[in-house]
Amino acid sequence: MAVRIRMKQMGRTHRHYYRIVAIDHRQPRDGKAIEELGTYDPHQPDQEKVVSLLAARVKYWLSVGAKPSEHCAAIFKNHMAKFEKLEAEQAAKPAEGK
Repeated sequence: MAVRIRMKQMGRTHRHYYRIVAIDHRQPRDGKAIEELGTYDPHQPDQEKVVSLLAARVKYWLSVGAKPSEHCAAIFKNHMAKFEKLEAEQAAKPAEGK
């Protein structure tokens, strides 16, 4: 199965937002996804909340050969480091408490 990482359009007319998903390349734009990897909301006024990603899962899908769309690749390039850092901090917090 050829897997792609692309955006699945959601929302209403003139107020779209997107889910970043791992999906079989033969599925339609809004078809059934294998896994949801994050969101992208271009209408969000707070720039910190425009993109949310599950960095570990994105890295997994890229490692097994999933190809990102052009837009998703740009999102990963600009935002992946921030979400990797957040996941590392969250993983370190439970270890500090023990």
